[in-house]
Amino acid sequence: MKTGATPTAIWALGAMSGTSLDGVDAAMVLTDGHTISQFGPHAYRPYAADERETIRAGFGKWPGDPGVAAAAEQVESAHAEVLSRFTGAEIVGFHGQTLAHDPAGRGTHQCGDGAVLADVLSCPVVWDFRSNDVVMGGQGAPLAPFFHHACARLIGAAEPVAFLNLGGVGNLTWVDPAIVAPESPGALLAFDTGPANAPINDLMQAHFGLPQDEGGALAARGQVDEAAVAGFLDHAFFFKIPPKSLDRNEFSSALAGFDRLLPEDAAATLTAIAAASVARGAEHFPRRVSRVLVTGGGRHNATMMRELGQRLDCPVAPVEAAGLNGDMLEAQAFAYLAVRVLRGLPTSCPTTTGVPAAVGGGKISRPSGASAA
Repeated sequence: MKTGATPTAIWALGAMSGTSLDGVDAAMVLTDGHTISQFGPHAYRPYAADERETIRAGFGKWPGDPGVAAAAEQVESAHAEVLSRFTGAEIVGFHGQTLAHDPAGRGTHQCGDGAVLADVLSCPVVWDFRSNDVVMGGQGAPLAPFFHHACARLIGAAEPVAFLNLGGVGNLTWVDPAIVAPESPGALLAFDTGPANAPINDLMQAHFGLPQDEGGALAARGQVDEAAVAGFLDHAFFFKIPPKSLDRNEFSSALAGFDRLLPEDAAATLTAIAAASVARGAEHFPRRVSRVLVTGGGRHNATMMRELGQRLDCPVAPVEAAGLNGDMLEAQAFAYLAVRVLRGLPTSCPTTTGVPAAVGGGKISRPSGASAA
């Protein structure tokens, strides 16, 4: 491509496995790394119960720790299975599975080797998206905001809008779509809000052997302990100025006492805590948003969505209301980010991860024997 030429859009395939351990999402995006030209096919590969437990056994662990190799092998195997269903991708974005996240200490750990997948798929793979941001002084998360910015412009948003992802933890992205480049001052503010699905999923697993509170049915039968919600919001995390990020188990000690509640009351209170954490986070928005678009598994929880509607002072809707696919948005994000990495574009900036300046991340692994050109 000649200097100054308009970059060509290419098909990228992205994959995401979140801390809620539902499974692997995979999706294709046609993009030049700036704008989204088209969304392509997508697929979902759920984890079986034994696979989920193998990966869960690696939570909180670092490379070389017991259980990590088995978790990584399971992650690679599941991703290879679902990604092999696709054809036509010129680049793959592989997030891996976050096992530990401690940006102020040991760093960040997403297990799974992109070089292994590059050989299996016979396609270049971008992976380890977060480490460079952490090395440069950032939080390493969240990374979807640059994609959220592209989505806001794609849907024709004229006013600031927020994207709320409810996975294992919650995170918010405030977007001003009037600003063209996501790394420009004032375009974005992004940060983790607090626990979302993870403690609810853990509750369901412990009491009922179920992976989640389907549709928020158990929470709907319970009573919210508002004193517990208010007490939870006294946690030091909520007084930090964003950007800020969380490990899945950051609030384990703060949530330890919830086993004194009936399961339905615990589910109701944990669901309310997730929504209240989002509302507390929204207080940091530079300007009021026209609406909050919800993505991730939490948007299928009717009780969660009702709590959000009651606790936020703006319209709340699933991203499908804007023509987007909330089940695949994060997988699409890593397809988009893979193209940005391939083309040397930044993937995070001071107002998304707290890194001192806009930086790119990610390693590119090519199939064995492939040209580096």
